[in-house]
Amino acid sequence: MVGLMAARADMAGSGMPAINPLYLLLAGGKSRRMGGGDKNLIMLGDRPVLAHVMGRAVPYGVPVVINANGDPDRFTDFGLPVIADVIDGFAGPLAGVLTGLEHAIAAHPEVTHVISLATDAPFLPRDLAARLTASVTDGAEMAQARSNDRRHPVFAIWPVSMAAGLRAALVDEGLRKIDDFTARYDCAIVDFGDDPDTGLDPFTNLNTPEDLEMARRHLG
Repeated sequence: MVGLMAARADMAGSGMPAINPLYLLLAGGKSRRMGGGDKNLIMLGDRPVLAHVMGRAVPYGVPVVINANGDPDRFTDFGLPVIADVIDGFAGPLAGVLTGLEHAIAAHPEVTHVISLATDAPFLPRDLAARLTASVTDGAEMAQARSNDRRHPVFAIWPVSMAAGLRAALVDEGLRKIDDFTARYDCAIVDFGDDPDTGLDPFTNLNTPEDLEMARRHLG
């Protein structure tokens, strides 16, 4: 939280508008390689994977929503709004981002940006949001994470002003790949090193039962 507060203070001092984020937890994957179901609800240690993601990357006291289709009651224990995709069909993570942007505009008029997070990566950098925000503070239109020369486009900060353009790209153009959309904007790339506690790439996600066992060993 301190990093975000510092970024807001820097912007206020420079005359730039403050960044007020909403956190979007993308929970819409089909988890085929994990055998189906919600891999973010699988227990990892004493809590679900989603709780690890939130504990590392979501500050206290900010607006947070879960993007997921299907029965929202499966996320009841988290006490957060659950919003389904605003366009029909399984259109991938860009549909989730659009859902978050349009929700922010409708329900949180004070929000200027949406920070999107996949919910199957329990080793995320604790300074992820602060560093993404800092890139926008420095003048980029948006920013996304990279580690070990690999970009992670779902871990990103998006201005709510992109909503109309993203809707047109998804609905009118049939665009589905995140990089094809973000290439239209000044998108900063923020590099992260390996997690200091585990030595793992911090964006390691859990796609298979073997991935889950590996995560349990590192947290054990």
